[in-house]
Parts: sequence; structure tokens; C-alpha cells
Amino acid sequence: MNILIEKINKPEDLNFIFGQSHFIKTVEDVYEMLVSSVPGIKFGLAFCEASGPSLVRWAGTDEALVELAKENAFRIGAGHSFILFLGEGYFPINVLTNLKRVPEIVSIFCATANETEVVLLETEKGRAVLGVVDGQSPKGIETEEDVEVRKSFLRMIGYKF
Repeated sequence: MNILIEKINKPEDLNFIFGQSHFIKTVEDVYEMLVSSVPGIKFGLAFCEASGPSLVRWAGTDEALVELAKENAFRIGAGHSFILFLGEGYFPINVLTNLKRVPEIVSIFCATANETEVVLLETEKGRAVLGVVDGQSPKGIETEEDVEVRKSFLRMIGYKF
């Protein structure tokens, strides 16, 4: 067995969600949830089928995001994993609750715009996701001034009142 690291290739500020699902129906159900929950949403989704033809299944509303999802999913190659890229102006917080309600979704490894690495275990049978490295390690502990900056930022972008 081998431990591998695969970097998520994406533009710097693009948000994505990486997780695990359990059935080929994932692609259609996630697609339907997204377009009915967020009208006009731009996204690309890819799912690594783990049996039968074992294909990267895909869907989306934006061709470039779909291509990005397919490329990353194929390179990661872990059965039943999925990656969902959200278009500019769309954020994981807007879709995570509904995504978690899709019956095929097993878990979410990360939802971020950070530079991310996927830690994989590879055996003769295939690949499994051990976890993700999402962004950087902390550089310190927030000060009272940092608390005020955080609170102001959340109110400025409309997530708190």
C-alpha cells in the first residue's frame, strides 16, 4: 500500500466541496438539489463510481467547472468520492445543509476555497480518502482586536446582523 497526496487543482478563490457518497444516483440527485435550491447556480460536479464500469460520472451548469471537477475527480480516483465546484459568488454555506440531506451523501471532507491536498491510501484494489489538508496551520491565537475584525467582517458580508 502507498500513501499519496493529490492537490486540488483550481483557481485561487474558487470554492468547492469534497465528500463521499454511495450510489450512482448521487450525480442526478445533487444536480436536482442544487438547481432547485439556488436558481441560476453555476457548478460542476464529478463522482467516482466504485463498481461496474467505474467511471467518473458528472453533471453541472457550467462547462469549465464541470471539466475542472472531472479532471480533479479522475486524478484523485477514490471510489465513491465526489467533488463539487461552485461558480463565482456561490459559497458552500449556501448549499451545505441541503447537500447533507441528499440521501446518497455519506460525509463531507471539506468545503473551502483554500489550497487543499487530499491524503489517499492506495492498495491493489483502489484508493481511499484518509483525509484532507485544508489550508494552513494556525499561526497564533486571535486577540481581542482579531475578534472585532472577525465580527465586523461577518456583518460586512451579510452573514451576521
